[in-house]
Amino acid sequence: METAVIAVIGTLLGSVVTHFFQRRTTERAAELSRAEQLRQERISAYSAFAGALVDYRRGQNDRWHRAQQTPGSPAAEEARIDSYRLRSSAHQALIRVQLVCDDAQALELAAAAFEVTNCMHEAPDEDDRSQRSEQARETLSEFIGAAAPSVR
Repeated sequence: METAVIAVIGTLLGSVVTHFFQRRTTERAAELSRAEQLRQERISAYSAFAGALVDYRRGQNDRWHRAQQTPGSPAAEEARIDSYRLRSSAHQALIRVQLVCDDAQALELAAAAFEVTNCMHEAPDEDDRSQRSEQARETLSEFIGAAAPSVR
C-alpha cells in the first residue's frame, strides 16, 4: 500500500515539475519570437525611413535647383509637387520609426534628419544648399549608427 502511495505521489510530483518546465520553455519561446518579430519590424522601419529620406533629400535638391534655374516654370512646379509627395512618404516612414524605436537618441536623430531635409529648399544660395544637403546626409548616418545596435 505504501509503495502505491509513494508511486502516485512521485507521478504527481513528476507531472507538476514537467508542467512547470514546459510552461517556462513555452513562455521563453514566445518571448524570443516576439523579440525577433520586433527586431525584424525595426529593420524594416529603419530601412524604409532611410530610403524615404534619401529620396526626399534628392527631391529637395532637385526642387531647389529647378527653382533657381527657372523660377515659376512648369519644371519647378513639378519638382515642388514631387517634393511634397516625397515629404509625405518620409514623414510616414518617420512615424513608423517612432512606433517601433525605444531609443530616445535614435528618435531624436530621426526627427532631426527629417527636419534638416525638410528645410533644404529654403537655402538662399548654392553653398548653403550644399551644406544643408550634407548635414541631412550626416544626420541620417548618425541615426543609422544609433539605431543599428537595436537590430543586431
